[in-house]
Amino acid sequence: MANKILVALDGSDGSKRALSAAAQHARLTDSDLVLAYVIDWSPYSFHTPQELEERHKRRESEIQRANDSVLNPELAALQAEGIKVETVVHHGKIAETLLELGDQQGVSQIYIGRRGESRMHTMIFGSVSAALVQTSSVPVTVVP
Repeated sequence: MANKILVALDGSDGSKRALSAAAQHARLTDSDLVLAYVIDWSPYSFHTPQELEERHKRRESEIQRANDSVLNPELAALQAEGIKVETVVHHGKIAETLLELGDQQGVSQIYIGRRGESRMHTMIFGSVSAALVQTSSVPVTVVP
């Protein structure tokens, strides 16, 4: 069974650096890559039928935008290098969703970029990379 590496992407410079490091690791270890884009999404309790329809349309457009602008360009470049890669887009709480994806995919490592959130934002809300490091059952590499 081939090793799999999960790479969290969001289009930021940090996530691009994480992908570069993960691709180098994949080449050296003959590992497969799973590129994941998680759209921060929390469920709402009550909706009118019109609100539900608008929300569904927005979800579909967000998935399409994630594929078109972030995942597909990286997918093509990696496949051209001969790296086996797949992509996934999900809605949910980012750290929790990445951990679930890692479990589902059977990954042996997670790569994520460190984003430059303000200190106050990180103190109040925490960071995705910190949550992954603290709760993941596999090694997490945070790329600056």
